[in-house]
Amino acid sequence: MIQFLLNQELRSEHALDPNLTVLDYLREHLGKSGTKEGCASGDCGACTVVIGELHTDDQGAEHIRYRSLNSCLTFVSSLHGKQLISVEDLKHQGQLHSVQQAMVECHGSQCGFCTPGFVMSLFALQKNSDAPDSAKAHEALAGNLCRCTGYRPILAAAEQACCNKPRDQFDSRQAQTIARLKDIAPTQTGELNSGDKRCLVPLTVADLADLYDAYPQARLLAGGTDLALEVTQFHRTLPVMIYVGNIEEMKRVETFDDRLEIGAATALSDCYAALNREYPDFGELLQRFASLQIRNQGTLGGNIGNASPIGDSPPLLIALGAWIVLCKGETRRTLALEDYFIDYRVTARQDSEFIEKIIVPKGHSLFRAYKVSKRLDDDISAVCAAFNLKLDNGVISDARVAFGGMAATPKRAKHCESVLIGATWNAATVETACAALAEDFTPLSDFRASKEYRLLSAQNLLRKYFIELQTPHIETRVTAYV
Repeated sequence: MIQFLLNQELRSEHALDPNLTVLDYLREHLGKSGTKEGCASGDCGACTVVIGELHTDDQGAEHIRYRSLNSCLTFVSSLHGKQLISVEDLKHQGQLHSVQQAMVECHGSQCGFCTPGFVMSLFALQKNSDAPDSAKAHEALAGNLCRCTGYRPILAAAEQACCNKPRDQFDSRQAQTIARLKDIAPTQTGELNSGDKRCLVPLTVADLADLYDAYPQARLLAGGTDLALEVTQFHRTLPVMIYVGNIEEMKRVETFDDRLEIGAATALSDCYAALNREYPDFGELLQRFASLQIRNQGTLGGNIGNASPIGDSPPLLIALGAWIVLCKGETRRTLALEDYFIDYRVTARQDSEFIEKIIVPKGHSLFRAYKVSKRLDDDISAVCAAFNLKLDNGVISDARVAFGGMAATPKRAKHCESVLIGATWNAATVETACAALAEDFTPLSDFRASKEYRLLSAQNLLRKYFIELQTPHIETRVTAYV
């Protein structure tokens, strides 16, 4: 059984189809049709809902953290122990919520289909903002598409809703909600079981290891932003899933003198602060990693584990010399991330083995990363590049150069690196290294970019890296796009 709050209503579910998304649960099982389906792939934001979770801040105070996410990519099993808020829950005692009222007064709704998703994103923004901030508003709304081009009044509504925000029913009931969430906090493995399909929800790494050993055919579910597409886009059935999002051990970000250790189930939005503090380019790339809704769900371990050749984080982690800790039963092994990827969607992971955490070395001051995509925000890379050199008196003593989108896996450019190591860091060396990239990669052409464009972009990004190190005041980092 799983338990969660539907606003303030306690829901206990056991026999639901584990392949059921929160979107379909709301619309088809509860008759709450305010949440809309626009794309069923996490691109448009029409299905945005907000999840409330218990959170303890650095001062030890408890509060509820509200996060927007795409209900079309969220399986119901992930609600275990949380609070689900949909657009129907905002109106209170006959009065519109302040974010809804702002949309009305600023004329933010046109055809209205996308409006519930915008409202929920604004609600999460209001809950997480103390003052109007244009950058935060743009970030919060980047994952919501308005096909009627109503962005200016919607941004005006965001400013109104976040400026001098009034106390609402969620603030008034916060203590009560915290108590209720504590009452339903999971204490043992939960389960959804429809007879022919099941999803198990362990609470510890040890329980996960035991379950995965017992069900090696199970699909591991973290954020589900990739896995859910098999259901919503390809109409496949997932007979057995194991949801790892309630394992606190795998959601930690720990900082040591020489490294960061990031649990594989850590949401990308929770990785941001530590990675941005150590590597601003990594932080900037995460800001362009899909939408805020996706970053609130998707995990660093998932972005590695799905072995996509166009995943944004692996090239950066490979260039930094990152390691992963793999767990199977009571056995753990540490593997250099670059050795994890074998071929297209093929990895070195053994049966019943899972990524427990990612280890990111610290102290690489010349690390830079770049993403080339057709849109600046919320788009998949055509090419993602990461460069990490060590210079001693103008001579390159070590070089790690990695790319995504250039091969069947995220991959180091070994020929390029061999040209760089031991050479003087100058324009002539860079041009020789650019030519060597043609030996490292034979990229494919697809709808994102041609093979010729990809190779030229990779070479130009190395040139860009050289120019930025020579004149750091003109750095543009990861803002490159087609």
